[in-house]
Amino acid sequence: MPRYTVHIRGEWLAVPCQNCSNTIGWLGKEAVRRYMKNKPDNGGFTSVEEVKFYVRRCKGLGLLDLDDTVEDALEDNEFVEVVIEGDIMSPDFIPSQPEGVHLYSKYREPEQYISLDGNSLTTEDLVNLGKGLYKIKLTPEAEVKVKQSREVIERIVKEQTVVYGITTGFGKFARTVIPNSKLRELQVNLVRSHSAGVGKPLSPERSRMLLALRINVLAKGYSGISLETLQQVIEAFNASCLPYIPEKGTVGASGDLAPLSHLALGLIGEGKMWSPKSGWADAKYVLEAHGLKPIKLKPKEGLALINGTQMITSLGCEAVERASAIARQADIVAALTLEVLKGTTRAFDTDIHAVRPHRGQTEVAFRFRSLLDSDHHPSEIAESHRFCDRVQDAYTMRCCPQVHGVVNDTITFVKDIMLTEINSATDNPMVFAQRAEIISGGNFHGEYPAKALDYLAIGVHELAAISERRIERLCNPSLSELPAFLVTEGGLNSGFMIAHCTAAALVSENKALCHPSSVDSLSTSAATEDHVSMGGWAARKALRVIEHVEQVLAIELLAACQGIEFLRPLRTTTPLEKVYDLVRSVVRPWMKDRFMAPDIEAVHRLLVEQKVWEVAEPYIEKYRREHIPESRPVSPTAFTLRSLAVNMCVNHDHSHQNEL
Repeated sequence: MPRYTVHIRGEWLAVPCQNCSNTIGWLGKEAVRRYMKNKPDNGGFTSVEEVKFYVRRCKGLGLLDLDDTVEDALEDNEFVEVVIEGDIMSPDFIPSQPEGVHLYSKYREPEQYISLDGNSLTTEDLVNLGKGLYKIKLTPEAEVKVKQSREVIERIVKEQTVVYGITTGFGKFARTVIPNSKLRELQVNLVRSHSAGVGKPLSPERSRMLLALRINVLAKGYSGISLETLQQVIEAFNASCLPYIPEKGTVGASGDLAPLSHLALGLIGEGKMWSPKSGWADAKYVLEAHGLKPIKLKPKEGLALINGTQMITSLGCEAVERASAIARQADIVAALTLEVLKGTTRAFDTDIHAVRPHRGQTEVAFRFRSLLDSDHHPSEIAESHRFCDRVQDAYTMRCCPQVHGVVNDTITFVKDIMLTEINSATDNPMVFAQRAEIISGGNFHGEYPAKALDYLAIGVHELAAISERRIERLCNPSLSELPAFLVTEGGLNSGFMIAHCTAAALVSENKALCHPSSVDSLSTSAATEDHVSMGGWAARKALRVIEHVEQVLAIELLAACQGIEFLRPLRTTTPLEKVYDLVRSVVRPWMKDRFMAPDIEAVHRLLVEQKVWEVAEPYIEKYRREHIPESRPVSPTAFTLRSLAVNMCVNHDHSHQNEL
C-alpha cells in the first residue's frame, strides 16, 4: 500500500493510500482530517470541508493539481506539504527546504566513492564530500581496526569493568557506575540531553561535511563503535539523510558535543532530518523513506558519535579552501586595478623578492609578473604611460606581494593543521585495541583548530582591507584620473559611491570578527571541563570574514572593469582582458545608475566558483614553465647596473622608469 508523508502546520503525518485512484485533493483532506483529530480544538476548524488548502512537493516546492491522482503525481513515500489558505508562517518556522533550495533541487546521487581509512582525507576531499560529489565506503583495513576496538568494548561490558563513558556517567557524573541493564539507555540519554544547540541549522553541505568527517574519525578504530553501527551511519550519508544541526552551542571542549549530539539524534530516528527527497521532516520518516532504520545504540556508541572536534574542523576545512581560492584570485583582481590606475610593475621585479624570499611574497610577485609582463603580454594601457613622471605607486599596489604574500603563508600554515586534525582521533576515552586498553585523555580539546582559524581570519581579512583602499583609489578622481565614482554625468548618477561604502562596512565588520574567540574560556560541567577553546565560534566567524573578503574583492573587480571602460580603446594584457570578458559575461558596463546589488552578487559568484582563477591560471602556468628557474643571485654589480639602467630611462619592460 503506498504511503505519503505530509507536512501540515509544523507537523508530519503518515497518510496511507489504499486506492491509487484517489486524488491529490483527497490526500490533502485526509491530512487535514488527521491533523484535526490530533488537536484538542480541531486545529481551529469545525469540519474538513471548510478548510481551503493547496498541496506542493517538499522537493522543489512545485504545486500539485488537486484533481490529479496520487498514482500519476507522486511516488511511494514522497513528501508533500499541505498549506492552509490564510496561514501566515512564523519566521522561526523550519521551512521544507533550506536556504539555497535552487541548488539542492538539482542534487543527483553520486556514483563515485571515496574510501576512508581515517588517515588520508584531504581538505579538498572533505569539501567535495560536502558538495555531494561522492559516496563513502571504508577500506578493508579500517573495517578490521573498527572490529578490533569494538571487541575491547564488548569485553569490558561482559566483565563489568568500570570505565568512563561505558559503564559510568559523564562529566561530573564520571564516578557514578551504571548497571549493565541500563548501558544502552545511558547512551540514548547522552545523545538526547546533549542535543541542546540553538540557532539556524547547518546547510546540507556543511551537515554533509560534518557527517563525513565523523565517519573518517570513527574509521581510525579508536572510538569503540561497532562496524554494524558505523555502516548505518555511512548508509545515511550516502542517502544524503542529514540531521538538523543548530550552528550554536559548542564551546570546543569536550569536543563539539551539542552539534554532534544533534547529528547522532537524527541517526537514532529522533529530531528533524533533511534529504533532497524529503526536505525537512521527522528523522524517522526521512530514514524510512530511504529504506533505512534508526540506529540502536550499543554501549559506548553514543559517546563515540558525539565526542570530537569535527564541527570546528569541518567548517575550518571549508574556510581554508575558500580562503585559498580568494587569495589566488585577489592577485588577479589587484593586477587589473594596477593596470587601470596606470601603476608600475617595477615593484614586482624578481631581484627585490629574492632578497626577502618569503614563499608567499615570492609567489604573489610572480603572479603579478605573469599577468603584467609586457614582453609576454603587451599592454596598450601600460604603453600609454611608459614615460610618465610618477616615481612609485601607493602601498596598496606596490606592496601587494608583501601583504597578499603573508596571507598565502597563513593559509598554508592553517591548512597543515587542518590536515592533521581531520585525520586525528579526537575521542575520549580512546580505545587501543593492540594494548587491549582504554585510556582517558584530552584529544577532544579544540585549541589547535580554534587558534588556527582565529589566525586564518586575521590573515585573510587583510585582503579585504587593502582591496577597500584600492577601491577608494579607483573611485576618487584625484587619485585615479578617472571620472568620480566611475560614472559619467556624476551628480545625476552616483555610480560606485555606495558600493565603496559597502566595502568599507564589510571591512569594518571584519575588524570586530577578527578578535580571537580562542582567547576566551569559560568553565563548564561543574568545573570538570574548566578550560575550553571556543573553536565553534572561531570557525563560524572565519567563514563570515572570508565571505566578506570575497564580497569586497567582487566590488573591486567590478570597479576595475568599469575603469577599463574609460581607458578604451586601449587594451590591457591578454590574461586581464580575458578576466574583463568573464566579468562582462555576467555584468554589463555601468552607463547610468541601476540596481547594483545583483551585479555584486554575480561577480561574487564568479569568485566563489573560482571562474576568475580558471580564466587566468593557464597564462600564469605558461609563464611559470617559461621562467623556471627564474630567480638568480643578486650581486652588488648587478644591482648597480640595474640602478644605472633605470636612471638612464632604459626600461623596456615596465612603466615608471625612474623608480628605485
